[in-house]
Amino acid sequence: MRRLPTRAPRAVRRRIVGAMAGGVLCVGGLAALPAPASAAPVTEPAAAEAESAATPPMGFNNWNSTHCRADFNESMVKGIADIFVDKGLKAAGYQYVNLDDCWALPARDADGKLVPDPVRFPNGIKAVADYVHSKGLKLGIYTSAGTKTCNSAGFPGALGHEYSDAQQFADWGVDYLKYDNCNNQGVDAKQRYTTMRDALRATGRPIVYSICEWGQNKPWEWAGQLGQLWRTTGDISDSWGSMLSIMKQNLPLAPYAGPGNWNDPDMLEVGNGGMTDTEYRTHFSMWSIMASPLLIGTDLRKASDETYQILSNRDVIAVDQDPLGKQGTVVSSEGGRWVVAKQMADGSRAVALFNESGSAQRIATTAQAVGLPEADAYVSRDLWQHKNYNTAGGIAATVPAHGTVLLRVSVNPRWAEYPPAAELGAGQGLFAEAGRPVPFDSTFTNQGRTAARDVSVSLDGPDGTDWAVKAGGPAKVPALESGTSLKTPWTVTPPSGTSDGSYQLTLNATYRSPQGTRVTTQAPVTVQVVTAPPSGASSLGDLAWMSAVNGYGPVERNTSNGESAAGDGHPITIGGTVYAKGLGVHAQSEVTYYTGRACERVTAQVGVDDEKGTKGTVAFEVWADDQKVASTGTLTNADAARAVSADVSGAQVVRLVVTDGGDAVDSDHADWADAQLSC
Repeated sequence: MRRLPTRAPRAVRRRIVGAMAGGVLCVGGLAALPAPASAAPVTEPAAAEAESAATPPMGFNNWNSTHCRADFNESMVKGIADIFVDKGLKAAGYQYVNLDDCWALPARDADGKLVPDPVRFPNGIKAVADYVHSKGLKLGIYTSAGTKTCNSAGFPGALGHEYSDAQQFADWGVDYLKYDNCNNQGVDAKQRYTTMRDALRATGRPIVYSICEWGQNKPWEWAGQLGQLWRTTGDISDSWGSMLSIMKQNLPLAPYAGPGNWNDPDMLEVGNGGMTDTEYRTHFSMWSIMASPLLIGTDLRKASDETYQILSNRDVIAVDQDPLGKQGTVVSSEGGRWVVAKQMADGSRAVALFNESGSAQRIATTAQAVGLPEADAYVSRDLWQHKNYNTAGGIAATVPAHGTVLLRVSVNPRWAEYPPAAELGAGQGLFAEAGRPVPFDSTFTNQGRTAARDVSVSLDGPDGTDWAVKAGGPAKVPALESGTSLKTPWTVTPPSGTSDGSYQLTLNATYRSPQGTRVTTQAPVTVQVVTAPPSGASSLGDLAWMSAVNGYGPVERNTSNGESAAGDGHPITIGGTVYAKGLGVHAQSEVTYYTGRACERVTAQVGVDDEKGTKGTVAFEVWADDQKVASTGTLTNADAARAVSADVSGAQVVRLVVTDGGDAVDSDHADWADAQLSC
């Protein structure tokens, strides 16, 4: 699937590794997991290693932004250390500056020692470590538990050289080792990683040990006796589908996390450009509530102000770094509406209201449902707005598409000092044709224990447009007591000639607390401007869609997925049969069409595209509004094309969904061949 510059794609990496037992768990079954095995007795220097990773490690790794480019060098690494200090990242908790692959020459010296690339690191690794240490930071390095690293150029791995390499790392002043999984010659995973654990301990230097085994042998069940963190998944990429798939694999593993032992769903992609800032805030929120290592993967020399604001949000970082060391667990996950809660050392709960879907949704839970004791009132802090509110126990918000509201809720005797929390939202699934009005209702609900005074609601059309917006009823009220609501009917009309697409209106509310504190809040209202579908049978590869989310690269029309660039697909081919029309996608994928209650049936031939050889496992689903009306179950490249026929009568929206078949998204190129919509 992934052909990152100069480093073998994960499909190739797994082929090098050879057949391995086990696999990763999917969120589809959130059943209780067996309790993790108790860790081995901690000895020196293991005690110091565990202490340095008592909370999830925070830092930087260059791979996601530079790969093996020439600008990965001594100057860059020193510059990142400077930025940590100058931009306040060190003060926010980031401490590791980690080198990934390509730092060494392709061959060892005559004594079998590793040799730093003299062009990239002319003064050697120790000089870089000394500089990083002078800033009060720590240095990390990379190698593989095999004969070669994962880079296609084949840099030296540590298999058979563990004690010598570990001593070199210690002599250079290395504080952190990422130990990858390529070219391992079929040696048992536990054996390979145990040998390096022993070699690191033999140096006498505390070195945090990151086991990058990709989750292939369920390292969460055994790696806690060896290292401080272990990868639970394959490599992340800078896309919504990749991030979502990895999050879902990591969430069920909460029982295995704790101080000094962390599930690692891979590095952060925040700021790399493949997702929106809303999606990056979700990425950072969910990694934090999962108590994940926070390793920045963007080039901080080029990062935007928004990227720095996300990465340095201390309220969110405090969730990740909470000393109790609990990983958040799923409270509910229906219809793309996720509630994930994390127990905190002070007795509070961090609560993520995460919206997986492509339109704004109301997500709700209660203080007791997330584990708090019954109380008259609670304090809820919005960790992105940095504001405190009192609540009677309800926890709810209208969350933007792919967004997350992250809260910290506590029993607090000073709750009355804060203004009441309010839930502001509007009807969802709003569709309008250009020039024609669409009605809906907004609702402002006082969730607090105290009254909300002087409540006023308004609605703004999309920025830079002339949409007609009209209130059809009361938009103001002198007071709302706890648990009561103001409901306002609205009509909005997109101007004639408005292009099809998704438009965001903004619902605004202002109110005052009993003490007179003025509060303002907003909620998104998404309206899809649409064109009625044509009569008869139409190829879905030719029709305009409302939205398209793909796990790797864009959704392709009438070709396979190909790779990451637009238009790089091939003729759609399943089991040797070539199809002229259809959609080429990659799990996790969702393509949405407006059908306006005028269509009857979706048909297609579906399967894994031949371009991935023997790789790929996927499952196809057809959804009519909120109902799943067709599902194939898991298909592999060995399966012939499967016929799908789904009744979508009466649906406003049809969604074509491809999931990863339960084993992550490696090589999951999927085809909706000869896909047609009949209206």
